[in-house]
Amino acid sequence: MAPAKPALEPRSVQHAPRPRLVLATLNRAKARELAGLLGDTPYELHALAELPGAALPEETGDTYRANALLKARAAARLTGACALADDSGIEVAALGGAPGVHSARFGGPGLDDAARCALLLDALRGVPPEARAARFRCVVALVGPEGREHTAEGFVDGVITDAPRGTNGFGYDPLFLYPPLGRTFAELSPEEKARVDHRGRAVRAARHFLTG
Repeated sequence: MAPAKPALEPRSVQHAPRPRLVLATLNRAKARELAGLLGDTPYELHALAELPGAALPEETGDTYRANALLKARAAARLTGACALADDSGIEVAALGGAPGVHSARFGGPGLDDAARCALLLDALRGVPPEARAARFRCVVALVGPEGREHTAEGFVDGVITDAPRGTNGFGYDPLFLYPPLGRTFAELSPEEKARVDHRGRAVRAARHFLTG
């Protein structure tokens, strides 16, 4: 009887490397938030803030879309990878939609989040609760290394409180009351906030560009 043939050794499975997606922000809190929203996409996520010496162009656009594209294009050129950037702001009805696209620079350079929140509250001094309506708006831009570009927008309506509330989030989150939950964005867990906020809505609107 012929000797039995040795069992074939299983060949190692070679997995193709996942494509890279660079999060084009130097704000580490925003990078963490974006990474949480994109964790189940088929990309290896990298924060631009982790690159030594990384820089982004000044936000000179007069729309959220223009600024998001400025940052995504710069990151795609720098890294040779697909890049995702966002630009967002808070639009307060009693201030004619300000600070809007200038939210991150409201009050001038060098201020931290707490100082900008204090300035916004000062600008609304004497404005009654029923007139403190506000909208958070976000535009996400995706730029591929070959130059393809896509954008998506998300927004959420709320009310500006008369004092900061909560310790989560960043930016104007402690002032933005989300009426359906009766809490500010800074009082929500990251998971709760991602389900309802402007950035989560914009990223979800852009997902088909990443997974299609």
